Amino acid sequence: MKTRWMLGAASLAIMVAAGPAAADMDAAKTFLDSEIGELSTLDRAQQEAEMQWFIDAAKPFAGMEIKVVSENITTHDYESKVLAKAFSDITGIKLTHDIIGEGDVIEKLQTQMQSGENIYDAYVNDSDLIGTHWRYNQVRNLTDWMAGEGADVTNPGLDLADFIGTSFTTAPDGKLYQLPDQQFANLYWFRYDWFNDEKNKADFKAEYGYDLGVPVNWSAYEDIAKFFTGREIDGKKVYGHMDYGKKDPSLGWRFTDAWLSMAGNGDKGLPNGLPVDEWGIRVNDKSQPVGSCVARGGDTNGPAAVYSIEKYLEWLKAYAPPSAQGMTFSESGPVPAQGEIAQQIFWYTAFTADAVKEGLPVVNEDGTPKWRMAPSPHGVYWVEGMKLGYQDVGSWLLMQSTPTDRAKAAWLYAQFVSSKTVDVKKSHVGLTFVRESTIRDKSFTDRAKNLGGLVEFYRSPARKQWSPTGTNVPDYPKLAQLWWQAIGDAAAGNKTPQEAMDSLCEEQERVMARLERAGVQGDKGPVLNEEHDMEYWVEQAKANGTLAPQPKKENEKETPITVNYDELVKSWADAAPGDRADAAPAN
Repeated sequence: MKTRWMLGAASLAIMVAAGPAAADMDAAKTFLDSEIGELSTLDRAQQEAEMQWFIDAAKPFAGMEIKVVSENITTHDYESKVLAKAFSDITGIKLTHDIIGEGDVIEKLQTQMQSGENIYDAYVNDSDLIGTHWRYNQVRNLTDWMAGEGADVTNPGLDLADFIGTSFTTAPDGKLYQLPDQQFANLYWFRYDWFNDEKNKADFKAEYGYDLGVPVNWSAYEDIAKFFTGREIDGKKVYGHMDYGKKDPSLGWRFTDAWLSMAGNGDKGLPNGLPVDEWGIRVNDKSQPVGSCVARGGDTNGPAAVYSIEKYLEWLKAYAPPSAQGMTFSESGPVPAQGEIAQQIFWYTAFTADAVKEGLPVVNEDGTPKWRMAPSPHGVYWVEGMKLGYQDVGSWLLMQSTPTDRAKAAWLYAQFVSSKTVDVKKSHVGLTFVRESTIRDKSFTDRAKNLGGLVEFYRSPARKQWSPTGTNVPDYPKLAQLWWQAIGDAAAGNKTPQEAMDSLCEEQERVMARLERAGVQGDKGPVLNEEHDMEYWVEQAKANGTLAPQPKKENEKETPITVNYDELVKSWADAAPGDRADAAPAN
């Protein structure tokens, strides 16, 4: 849930009606008529029944003023401007949905955790914080909440099994701590029209000896990047790659969002590797973090991680526009849609709406895109069974410090904005899917041709390989900020990739050591391993049937592989529609 392309940290608060509101079925019908219409998986009678449930459940809280908060992305902007007012009109609860910067959301959350002051009644925050929330015991676990004191305000039609991201918001204790509200992936993006141009195909085949197509591995991606860089298309010199390199907090997200797992860092396992995750953090059989550096059995500074940084820097300097090296995420985001980029290995589907706007160089006159999205290519250390990319899952949570009555009222709103009545329409606005029923809705079948493969991806079993940061990370806010500083040093040439990752893993272990000494996470907190040489941990992995840390490969340039995009999509369509690829974690 990164605020990388939106308004920044400026606060936007949408206040609903100032006077006392009254629960109103007429208001519900007006909302359904004007806003929802046929864009729902429920028929009109079912919609009205669901609205009636919200009206009845909200009666004890009529007139109560509630504040919730999220970062600024299109989905949340729609919630704050449209759905918050509708909820207030329908239920009589006076709801304020604040929109602030992502960093500010985490800061408010941390302040509430540390002070016990009820700053907000509910938060939408990254599911990346699941390990933090589970260990600090500052968040209500929703499993017990829905069965206990929150039972009277839990929608019988909530249908948790319909949510595609609950494996990401479930802790090792098997309890749900966050309710997904919006979700998007980082995928591979490419110019479908250029890849299907006969001259481009013939020239590539002549030069590289294999077909131009969607790269399966980094070797093929690299060849394609080299091929297109400097090539003239439609009278312009184009580039074979796009990325960004400015030393800025967004540079950290670039890597914690599963870049290392794409290279093959960590262990097999879905949604995250075990015992070593894609951050390179190892846990023991009690889910206690025990190390980040290879010396303690981690993989943050292992060969796969170093290889991932080397390739990032090599491609940025050789195949991206020179200006990319001085860009942040938000600055680089619009560049592919300007028409001079052939492919991008690390592209967020939250850009979809902005990349299909009429009049863009990458959009046809009939509104269909000239580009497509596809699964991310993987690095030479990657093996089947590993995660392959990142899902951003912005999720509702309730703090322990929030008074019960206020938590109940806020929980009603969280359910309202993710309800089956509302979710299809919200998903058409933000294109951030959280429900299987929404993904399968006919309205998205009809719209799919204009969305560049987004619908096909989310309907495919492939999506199971994309997941957020998992539970191995004991304190996401403290550890995440270390990444951009370390990677920034490598990007600036101040450290080699190996030196940068050595420094990063050591800094992560210092934080873990402080947590261990303080004992603030009890028996869930870090217990650092003794140090050994890499050979020791390689042998341990062999003995235990795991992978990390993998020894360095003599040849990191594997045989390039590409696939035909249209054939790939057909294979997805052949999968059973009911294949719940992400319903249950494999680890």
